[in-house]
Amino acid sequence: MKQILIVIILALLTITPVRGEVLAKKKIVEPVTDSLTIFIQAGDSCMQQYNTFEALKYFKEAFARCDSSLTRIKLADCYYKRANYRKTSELLKNIPIDRLSHEAFRQLCYSYQKQGDTDSYVYWTGHLVSLYPMDGEMVAGLTLAHAKQEQAFKGIECGKAYFEKDSTNILVNRALADAYFIDRQFDKAVTMYERLLHQGDSTFNTLYSAGMCYTRIDSLNKAYNCLLPAFYLSQMQHSGCAYRLGAVSIDLHSYEEGLRYLDIALQLMQPDTTTMKAITLSQGEGYYLTKQYDKAVESWKQHLEYNPTSIATYYNIASAYYYFLSDGKQAKAYLEKFLDLARKEEKPTQQLSEMIEKAETLLRTTNFGGGKSRKR
Repeated sequence: MKQILIVIILALLTITPVRGEVLAKKKIVEPVTDSLTIFIQAGDSCMQQYNTFEALKYFKEAFARCDSSLTRIKLADCYYKRANYRKTSELLKNIPIDRLSHEAFRQLCYSYQKQGDTDSYVYWTGHLVSLYPMDGEMVAGLTLAHAKQEQAFKGIECGKAYFEKDSTNILVNRALADAYFIDRQFDKAVTMYERLLHQGDSTFNTLYSAGMCYTRIDSLNKAYNCLLPAFYLSQMQHSGCAYRLGAVSIDLHSYEEGLRYLDIALQLMQPDTTTMKAITLSQGEGYYLTKQYDKAVESWKQHLEYNPTSIATYYNIASAYYYFLSDGKQAKAYLEKFLDLARKEEKPTQQLSEMIEKAETLLRTTNFGGGKSRKR
């Protein structure tokens, strides 16, 4: 496909006019116009085949020949489909709004959203919604964005304006319900969640949010009836849902059931052991190297909670206590803990052997009752 297109492009670009003065005068214009069309058509053809890699090359060539709304939109569309949202927004933001296609306008908005630039997302989506007020997807996004920016009242106004014309759009209804909830208008939020449930929207988010909302207005049975299916939809992996379900169950006097869910919540809330091992170890090293020895010891002790067989960590804590924190008693205790583990190693490394020897020497020759820091 690529080779055929290149052959066609080269063939067309080598055509030169041969008819009289009229064509001679057009000689400067025609090759540019023709090549632009050819590159755009080639890019379009690649896009139809979902080949954004080759399409990007052709659209870049077209844009280099003519910086127009058309070439910008074509190139931006290709970047968008390749998840290069920064390039997409840079190209589209400078096109006059009245020249943006609806799809290009949406890509501009979503590009800012995907970059985490909420202010720009709200700004451009506000303009889009003013032109396309029945674009429910964008209305829903703008409603939620306002609410999350602590401007729930703006989100509610946006959602209500659409709702008055179409009360059946699930996306908008979800966003409006959430905006009411964030604004602590729980009665109105419940009404919207009930509408969603009646519409058949039984997703986790709707059930969980409805359950949360019912707890705020003391409708505990309804809260339970939403939280229970929500928890199972999460495959019993959502700690917040487990906690709320447990608390509601206890309030409803289902004590054993409530305690069971609270126990699950506690287990789910436990941090990942592997991650915490790495974090606490690095924290300890960082504090030690910046001479924050008390914090280093604190981090290393926390590391031992996740990795109690970390031989070197006992040695490091002992060293910090002995040399920098003037606590001989703690230094001795951690040296002994270090040796208890280190001596069990069948094939100690040379470094570990040296550490064992040094620890044994310190325990044998040092009066740990003293309280002065020592320099190594």
